[in-house]
Amino acid sequence: MRPHRTFPVVPRLPESLTRLGELAGNLRFSWDHATVDLFRMIDRDLWEQCGRNPVLFLGSVPQCRLEECGTDDAILANLEKVWRDHSRYLASDRTWFTKSERPDSPARIGYFSAEFGLASCVPIYSGGLGILAGDHLKSASDLGLPLTGVGLFYQRGYFRQYLNSEGWQQENYPANDFHNLPVRPAQSATGGELRIELDLHGRTLNVAVWEMKIGRVPLILLDTNLSTNDPDFRAITSDLYGGGADLRLLQEFVLGVGGLRALAALGRTPDVCHMNEGHSAFLALERIRVLMEEGLSFAEARVAASASMVFTTHTPVPDAIDLFSTEQMESVFGEWRGALGLSSEELMDLGREHPGASGAPFNMAVFALRMASHANGVSALHGKVSRGMWNFLWPGLPEEDVPIGSVTNGIHSQTWVSREMRELFDRHLGPRWCRDPEDRTIWDGVDRIPDEILWRTREVQRQRLVSVVRSRLRERLVAANATPVEVAAAEGVLDPSALTIGFARRFAPYKRADLLLADPDRLRAILTNPDRPVQFVFAGKAHPRNDAGKKLIQEIVRFSRLPEVRGRVVFVEDYDMDVAARLVQGVDVWMNTPRRPLEASGTSGMKASINGVLNMSVLDGWWDEAAGERLGWSIGNGEVYDDSTTQDSIESGAIYDLLENEIAPLFYERSRDGIPEQWIGMMKETIRGICPEFNTNRMVREYAEQYYFPVADRSARLASNGNGATRELAAWMERVASVWDAVEIREIRTGDPAGLTVGSTVGVRARVALGGLSESDLLVQIYHGAVDAQGELAGAEGVRMIMDGTLEAGEAWFSGEVPCPVTGQRGFAVRVLPRHADLPHPFLPGLIRWDSDPPRGSREAAGAITR
Repeated sequence: MRPHRTFPVVPRLPESLTRLGELAGNLRFSWDHATVDLFRMIDRDLWEQCGRNPVLFLGSVPQCRLEECGTDDAILANLEKVWRDHSRYLASDRTWFTKSERPDSPARIGYFSAEFGLASCVPIYSGGLGILAGDHLKSASDLGLPLTGVGLFYQRGYFRQYLNSEGWQQENYPANDFHNLPVRPAQSATGGELRIELDLHGRTLNVAVWEMKIGRVPLILLDTNLSTNDPDFRAITSDLYGGGADLRLLQEFVLGVGGLRALAALGRTPDVCHMNEGHSAFLALERIRVLMEEGLSFAEARVAASASMVFTTHTPVPDAIDLFSTEQMESVFGEWRGALGLSSEELMDLGREHPGASGAPFNMAVFALRMASHANGVSALHGKVSRGMWNFLWPGLPEEDVPIGSVTNGIHSQTWVSREMRELFDRHLGPRWCRDPEDRTIWDGVDRIPDEILWRTREVQRQRLVSVVRSRLRERLVAANATPVEVAAAEGVLDPSALTIGFARRFAPYKRADLLLADPDRLRAILTNPDRPVQFVFAGKAHPRNDAGKKLIQEIVRFSRLPEVRGRVVFVEDYDMDVAARLVQGVDVWMNTPRRPLEASGTSGMKASINGVLNMSVLDGWWDEAAGERLGWSIGNGEVYDDSTTQDSIESGAIYDLLENEIAPLFYERSRDGIPEQWIGMMKETIRGICPEFNTNRMVREYAEQYYFPVADRSARLASNGNGATRELAAWMERVASVWDAVEIREIRTGDPAGLTVGSTVGVRARVALGGLSESDLLVQIYHGAVDAQGELAGAEGVRMIMDGTLEAGEAWFSGEVPCPVTGQRGFAVRVLPRHADLPHPFLPGLIRWDSDPPRGSREAAGAITR
């Protein structure tokens, strides 16, 4: 039975407690321990029962208790203190952004992501991508950046996990009660609840817009579960990553197109659109559509739209990218093609790996790379992998020049640090560590923390983890109708004083959660060593349709139930942000075992590091940059084997060797005071070495300085004077492309390369047929570097050549010099690229000319320079 009418009910707070409602409605509580402590003062047990959701909590506190709290001097004093700090934070005009040179030239940023991990009580995330997005918003708030997040408000979000008696993952999907979450309907210009409309399948799709506050930063969430929609439309925002490709296509249409329209309706049309993965890439079509309505052609609108977009890729494997067929794309964008002036094949070619390949699918990552003016991976290694992965989109361009950069991920330090570690940092580092976590000089203060106090903190954190694991296990057993004996046994799992190693992440085969089980007998000996016992805590979810991942969980659970290791290996069910926080704060070592180079970045080890936890990891993702002496242990030396079985065998053996010969002996080596002095020294080195670099304040600042600000400035320049610069650039690009086949390097002359020494130079002249273009349209370069054993140029770079004569018969001479900075075999090639002041980079797909073929710096293409 449908209700005649619905209406929200809110808590009736005493006047003295009204500020609690404001505090509950801002996700800043998720990284402010003082705010959480205030709620816990009211009712500690109820706070936990409500999933640490302050809105649900305030609505669940008995009215009599609220009245008591309204006259409680201690609570009122704490409320005043927390409110004062909260207000100061929101109103501060001394942020990084306001102190930068940008406040008079703001760059409004729209940050689009399919998921956001902000707090466990807002379950609209599944894993690392969402956690990173949430931390991105939190640091944008801390830095004062004018950024708005855009996502989907899933009715059921990601699944809750439990295991059956066989250790096989089961899923359930509890519905989110939006009215008991820290979110409110976004308001339209007329004051009512904002709705936007999208044309889809010949019908109208109504979308509700919700707004969430993350400190200073708003997050806009789109919801299609409205009574005015047909049932199939209502289901679009039902589940995160649920359903098949058809549903994913509709979700991504709503995220990209609907998200941009929602921002426009709120008066927040962004100067920069940051696509966190390719899920939101359809926003490019919406930007083009709007620009064409303003009078631009498709080519001109594409130039203008591209100038405002940044794309971050998170995957190093093609299989993880969404692909859509022609039929699927036609079902959503068939009517758009007329407005855009595109045929079905032309639309598909925008996202095809190889345009013209009829029948090939539309690839969202390829589309995003083609549309965005700037793209990046999420670690230095991932940037390199991405340049190799997508090199084919820029034919003839050496891999190192592919215009995909990197910004290494980080974590929001205040969200992930434990209460005890935060107090230590406040006391010994001063309050600036959380405001300016990038300042390395601040972290030098970690040496002032007495060893015994740091170790006592580590023991408290480990004991709390053991207590939480026991409690969760007991609750699960009771819910499963376990026997009293089985429930009682939960009280004995894990040893609060033993070396504890954590592993928690998405259970996908390439992450190799089972690597530790390669030699069960050897592992048993490590776990049960009477002098140096070791224990493991596992957690994580497999995708509901990934049976291989579920099997990994089952293998670990089955091993943990063996009598000889029972209680020393534990799998914690229903992994979420709260479980993650307990684990990264409570273990002694964080283990990460991906198959290199398939981990784009990873951030869990960073979260562990700020809590003094040491890393043991394969050299992949962020750890490939961070690994160093006394910062933890590396599994292998970064080798990649053709045979995965061989690689698994070698690296599992390396894990056992590290545990037996280095990690356990070091942990249990104690002074007469019972302090593991060398271990504590490594803890301090880890905090000092990792925390100032691998945080989202540094990461977001890099995005701002390297991408957001230059993109905003270039986009504004193109849009000036009625898009005059846009039209000029589009016409120039069309003209250059039309004559590019006539551009040719016809002759190369070099100086005498005999007897060269370090510091010498070799003169080079090249005769270039300009193809009807002017010298100012072209960038002629000497592409030089070392020649490797295969005769290829390695680590080469380009040096501009200057026209040194008059233009005759459409040809011109260009000259330059090849430097010889080091000894060894050197080489060069000459290349020609387009050149225009308004290009973000000169590497336009298909527009590159080399002095010979193939254009990869081969021996045939390179001029030899002897030692």
